[in-house]
Amino acid sequence: MLTDKELKIYQRDGLVVPHYRLDHKTVQTLRQALDILLKNNPDADQNIMICPHLKSYGPQAIQGDAIWLDIAKRSDILDLISQVAGNDIILWGTTLFGKPANSGQIIPWHQDALHWPIEPKATTTVWIAIDECTKENGCLRFIPGSHRSQMPHIETSNLDEGKNAAVKLVLDQATVSENCARDILLEPGQMAIFDTWLVHGSKPNHSKNRRAAFVLRYMPASSYFDHINGDEVIKKTGAVTDYSNRPLYLLRGKNSGGNNLDIGHKK
Repeated sequence: MLTDKELKIYQRDGLVVPHYRLDHKTVQTLRQALDILLKNNPDADQNIMICPHLKSYGPQAIQGDAIWLDIAKRSDILDLISQVAGNDIILWGTTLFGKPANSGQIIPWHQDALHWPIEPKATTTVWIAIDECTKENGCLRFIPGSHRSQMPHIETSNLDEGKNAAVKLVLDQATVSENCARDILLEPGQMAIFDTWLVHGSKPNHSKNRRAAFVLRYMPASSYFDHINGDEVIKKTGAVTDYSNRPLYLLRGKNSGGNNLDIGHKK
């Protein structure tokens, strides 16, 4: 469980790195699963692979594996999430960020909430380090306290670095004070838990070491995932995914938001 101090940090900064971490055996399992995923998907964009917990899904057509879903269902992780998101928990997505060695791709400053068809916009992200995350290989960065308000976004096509950005809808980078940014340096198995409105991003990986991370997306079941209007969000954000057929998993509690738990699940 998160300590009282960690909960206060999360509420104040919008992100916390808990004392809890995955053990070495689990990290090795994730690395092996990632190796298999890359082998089975040789044409996949290693920088970002959407929904590896699904056998086959969306425009990327990633051939996934249930092992990633097993991680998302772990009671230890759900115990942490329940402290900040409540006891009614839905898993609505996962992502693998490969960040290969010597990769120039960046993730400019942005807030996730605008990219997702969820109302009210409440999602808690668990960002798990598969590899060591350093400044040199493009660690996660964030602006403390930025989760308290929505900021205006623009398309990356209007930015100099837009051609090499992993997201399309971002903050005007000139409005973000780099002096306030914090680097999240993580060892394999450590994780960062952060709010959907947190301003975050990462720099390119100019090192010889990969910086892979597995990301879990949880929402309180009192929020509503809008499958019908998901395509409108995609048009605005340029996301490479399929929200209209996204499976939802109620992992704890009740589906008090009236979410459709049948869509996308093979019977």
